[in-house]
Amino acid sequence: MLRPRSLLTLALAVAVPAVAADAAVAKRGGPLAPSVLSLPDGWQPEGIASSGKNLFVGSIPTGAVYRLDAKTGSGAVLVPPRPGDRAAIGLKEARGNLFVAGGPTGRAFVYDAKTGADVADIPLTTAPTFVNDVVVTKEAAWFTDSQRPQLYRVAIDRRGTPATTATTVPITGDLVYDDDPATFEANGIVSTRGGRTLLVVQSGTGKLFRIDAATGVSTQVPLSGGDLANGDGLLLVGRTLLAVQNRLNRIAVVRLDGRLRTGRITRLVTDPDFAVPTTIARLRGAIYAVNARFGTPATPDTPYTVVRVDGR
Repeated sequence: MLRPRSLLTLALAVAVPAVAADAAVAKRGGPLAPSVLSLPDGWQPEGIASSGKNLFVGSIPTGAVYRLDAKTGSGAVLVPPRPGDRAAIGLKEARGNLFVAGGPTGRAFVYDAKTGADVADIPLTTAPTFVNDVVVTKEAAWFTDSQRPQLYRVAIDRRGTPATTATTVPITGDLVYDDDPATFEANGIVSTRGGRTLLVVQSGTGKLFRIDAATGVSTQVPLSGGDLANGDGLLLVGRTLLAVQNRLNRIAVVRLDGRLRTGRITRLVTDPDFAVPTTIARLRGAIYAVNARFGTPATPDTPYTVVRVDGR
């Protein structure tokens, strides 16, 4: 196991300019952020995204989005709650917009990252469904479905404006879904090779797959050194894949070969402040994990946090 908050130097060494810049910031202004940042009580988070100095954290049952200043820990509601109509699971920021996976609503939501205003409400599929995570490439936003063996592609134009409809891409090949609707299947997703290849973790089996974005054909990526059981959010930096293992309270560091054909789990990162982390975001060289606290009764007074994992 690694020391708590020692992920940066191991997993992000490939990002030399970012790390150097962060070192300069540390010399001028001290630590990047508090070690633990507070969310509103009762928030029930799952997804996290980053942009500039800000973190964005969604609320599962209400669809609201909270914006946090990563350096000060101060925050405010950016997207207001809409319980019963919207949900917020995975989040990504791209070109000034927040792309949000809508879980059991079967929809994707896009918000202005500065104002929180609605940009798009995109139908993806019908129930039963759980639209779980999203990755944004130059040309499209891709969403996973943990109950149906398919991906959803929302085209994005040159200005970053999303389409109002989606294309369904069936998943074929090695990634096979269980017949049990309670089993979580495809979950976290990242892209590589200019968006031509997608990497997806299957929560129930702990397996990793690469998917051809053009065809939907999936191929398992064999892993040595363990598996990705309870795999959730993913983050790709060069050939290093960070995979959150939520109920195991850890982040697996996976070194991929150049052709994405195999992977090796090199480290398992834990932290005493982890409380079922689900997804991670990178900001100014640090990694931020959001604690979903699954298994803890959710009340209006239940506290929720974001944990910074860095090189100290």
